[in-house]
Formats: sequence, C-alpha cells, structure tokens
Amino acid sequence: MTGSPGGGGPSLGGARTGPAPLLALVGPTASGKTEASIPLAERLDAEIVNVDSTLVFRGMDVWTGKASPEQRARVRHHLVDVAEPSGPFSVAEFQRLALGAIAGIEARGRAALLVGGSGLYFRAVADRLEFPRTEPEVRRLLEAEALVLGPQPLHRRLAGLDPVAASRMEPSNARRAVRALEVAAVTGRPFSSFADAWHVFDPGAVVAAGIEMPRPALNRRIEERVGRNFAGLLAETRALLDRGFGPFIVSAHVIGYAEAAACLRGELGEEEAMARIARRDRALARRQMGWFRRDPRIRWFAAGEGGAAEIVDQLGEFLAAPGVREAGTQRPVEV
Repeated sequence: MTGSPGGGGPSLGGARTGPAPLLALVGPTASGKTEASIPLAERLDAEIVNVDSTLVFRGMDVWTGKASPEQRARVRHHLVDVAEPSGPFSVAEFQRLALGAIAGIEARGRAALLVGGSGLYFRAVADRLEFPRTEPEVRRLLEAEALVLGPQPLHRRLAGLDPVAASRMEPSNARRAVRALEVAAVTGRPFSSFADAWHVFDPGAVVAAGIEMPRPALNRRIEERVGRNFAGLLAETRALLDRGFGPFIVSAHVIGYAEAAACLRGELGEEEAMARIARRDRALARRQMGWFRRDPRIRWFAAGEGGAAEIVDQLGEFLAAPGVREAGTQRPVEV
C-alpha cells in the first residue's frame, strides 16, 4: 500500500448501527491478503470491499497486488479500478463509494469483507469517520499566502485559532498549516476536533483479523515479489507514462512506479531500482503495522513463509464464529 490520498483529519461520524458488524482482513504489504481473501470470502459468503489506497486506480495492477480477473470472477470485488491515476480521489470519495457498496452487499443478504492494508481507508469505512470538505478557492489563497510569506506566519495564525493542531505540526510544514486553516475556514470547527476521533474505536463496528509475520519472513516475501514482478512493473509503468500519468507517478511518489519511471528514464539502473522498491516496501510494512497495532479490535494471526494463504482455516473459523455476525453495536471506547 502507498500513502493514502485525500483531505485532513477525520472525526467519528456516528457509531455504526444495526446487528451485524463488518468483517475485515488487514495486514502489511506482501503478507498474502489477496491470496487468502478469495477462499475466505467464499467460505463466508462475502463480497470483498477493497480498503487499499492504490487498488482504486485503473492501470496499476502488477505492483499493487490487485486480484486477477480469474479471482474477481470467483468473488465480487468493490472499490477496485474506480479512479484514473491522474485525477483527484480523496478518502472522503472512497468512503462514500465504499459505504454505498456495503449497503448493496447487505441488501443482497451477504457479508462485506474489508480487505487491505491502508489504515486510513479501513477506519474511514469501519468507523464511518467524518472528513471535512475542501474548498479550492480558500486553499488557493492560503497556498499563495504561504508562497509569499512562508509557512511560519500561517503556523502562528493557526496557533491562535487551534493551538492543539498547531502543536502537532512543524512550523515549517506549510502544507499541513494550509489544510488546517482551510478546514477551520470552511467548517467553522478546529482542525483538531476532527483528528481527535482517531482515538475512538467502535468495538461493534467490525470484526477484524490481522496478519502478522516475522520480520525476516516478510522481508523475504517483499524481495521475492520485487524480483518476480519487476519486468511487468516496467511494462505497466511505461503504459501509464504513455497515457500521460507521469506527473501523478512522480509527484505522489507511488512505491514501485516512481522507481520504475526513473529506471525507464535512465536515472536508475534496474538493480538499484529494485533495491529502492524493496527498501521502501519494508518501511511501508512497518508503518502499516504501526497503524493497525493501535486498533484494539484486531485479532492477530501468525503466518509463516507462505503468508496468509496458509492460515485461511484459522481466519475463517474466527470470522465465521457463532455470534460474530449477530454481535450488536457496543459503546465506542477511547484508547
């Protein structure tokens, strides 16, 4: 998974209501979630809702670990290939589409299985977090001010309006100061009031299984994936560049595609590009686990060299346990 696109801090938009929590399979990149999710969804009579930030983009298939056409023929997938790499696609838009998909799944009498490695997208759907809207004209004016005056004056203004938010960011970070001031101007609420919801988890909203692996085993799987898919990644990146998506690939620093683009331009050799991709993926896996470890609802399952596919039976027994689908909404807790 790569960094999640989209707006500023969220707030809890209301606890999930109804008798049935969502089901989820989460974990770090290269842990085998896709391979395990197909037989798992079949066992649970579920449809898969992607909660990975890069799978939403069309034409980015090889490196993102997107389910194959054959796998998608076996199990219906949602929130895959819903956006072009060039266009704006916020987490708020993702949330809107995902909640609509889940409503359709439940209307068909089936279970929704969230699968992915993006903690932000997972929380956006599971906890129905509220994301403040954007206002392009307000943002444009703030960005122009930051360009002329520098970030410090904006940070000082933010400190007067929302000292909590100001204390959480570096005075030199113009991008974050602009976003916080934009949110305050558009919503009339402090930016920090949205971000505070990250500390609240609704225990009745989701039953989640997490995949954990020994670090050496996960690192080997990452390196093997780089070697196995690099040729395909180069071809796919060339196609994206030919379609005019170079600015997105470079500016977003999308893991894998950015290095492949540099390789195609002759700026990196293949071995160096592969080493950089593996290094960045290892760092990504650590960040992902950091996100998910903070969620007390996730029950962790240990996988070996073969990844999550080796423990489908354990995952299925947990997610299909009596009472899981009938569990009611409980009181949200703070951690």
